[in-house]
Amino acid sequence: MKMDVLEFDQVAREIFAPAYIAIAKQILDETGVTKGKALDLGAGGGYLSLALARITDLDIILLDQLPKMQEIAQKNIVDAGLEKRLSTLKADVQEIPLDDESVDLVFSRGSVFFWEDQVRAFREIYRVLAPSGMTFIGGGFGSAALKKQIDEKMMARQKDWLDVTGERMNVNTMAKFQAVLEKAGVPYEIRQVEAGFGIMIRRAPV
Repeated sequence: MKMDVLEFDQVAREIFAPAYIAIAKQILDETGVTKGKALDLGAGGGYLSLALARITDLDIILLDQLPKMQEIAQKNIVDAGLEKRLSTLKADVQEIPLDDESVDLVFSRGSVFFWEDQVRAFREIYRVLAPSGMTFIGGGFGSAALKKQIDEKMMARQKDWLDVTGERMNVNTMAKFQAVLEKAGVPYEIRQVEAGFGIMIRRAPV
């Protein structure tokens, strides 16, 4: 996927910033995972990881394919004083270079729509999940009020913004995710939260 990294990061910082705080709270509320190792897929500049790190004791790996994004994320980690708990990893979700059953929480906001091979990606995610590990992978805005605020700002930048987001969040898209997850053969639940959704995959405890 081609993108203007600096423009993408500007949007994340200046428009989506409040949503990352709210989504981090949703992830915590839905999974209850507060410690151990976490993996942020398609982490970008790391804003969701930073928000989640501030309300948990998690050690978080920020995975992204783009070196420039990783440079931005690393700077944000250092600026936040979180170098001991947060680190970056250049990799593809379809081939995660981590050990089997080694991650307690896998999360992501928005990247799932761009995974080239979603079946393979979900199998990889399940492979790295530790016993009792969980995921919260999806899309959203944190709250209806934040969605309205973001929509207004994004429509000024992108005329088809509501069409794009509406397509990603509709019933047909959820049905497609269900089909992908069934094919991947992983235990899952698609949970609706305010102004968004999360795909929750759980590995049974030992």
